[in-house]
Amino acid sequence: MILHFLELYWRRIVTAFGIHLLYVLVSVAIAFVIALALGILLSRIPRWANVILPVLSVLQTIPGIVFIGVLFLYNGMVPSTVIFALATYAVFPILKNTFVGLIEVPAHYKEAAQGCGMSPVQVLWRIELPLAMPVIFSGLRMSTVYTVSWAVLAAMIGLGGLGDLIYSGISSNNNMLTLAGAIPAAVMAMLLSLLIDLLRRCVIPRSLRRDAS
Repeated sequence: MILHFLELYWRRIVTAFGIHLLYVLVSVAIAFVIALALGILLSRIPRWANVILPVLSVLQTIPGIVFIGVLFLYNGMVPSTVIFALATYAVFPILKNTFVGLIEVPAHYKEAAQGCGMSPVQVLWRIELPLAMPVIFSGLRMSTVYTVSWAVLAAMIGLGGLGDLIYSGISSNNNMLTLAGAIPAAVMAMLLSLLIDLLRRCVIPRSLRRDAS
């Protein structure tokens, strides 16, 4: 039965998986760049964080389907609608961890670097960011896993992804079709999480690795 199902639907599953993965990778990449830049800015002006972080936290509570629905009304049924929505949701975990990671860098490290003649930019890139990377990667992993689940909502406005299989299965009472969307989504989340952990091990020296969950 399973083999027969796969024979009928494998092309649809592969296509949906590819679309879903593309949404996740593009959205998280955009979110990472924005969050890293904004996190650096907030670490320089911490009082702004008292306003910006709570506002973004509140935005996280808005149901994804509502946000995507509003964007759909203004932007139409185009991939950029989904990517913009997903990137917006993906920013907060990375931003929060970037800000926390940077402000928690011990002051004596920065003072020692400045004493060696480093400029503020050099201190940031050579001292602060490397020390904050474990925390930043933790936020990146969290954001990526969340985005895999949020990307399911793309199907609600007809833009495909694994959500298309899930919603089709639910509406037709076809459990196999529902699982054909849900299981690959779960596998994708686990694989991307492992990939980020592997990347973290390659980028961050062993001496700087710490649990920043």
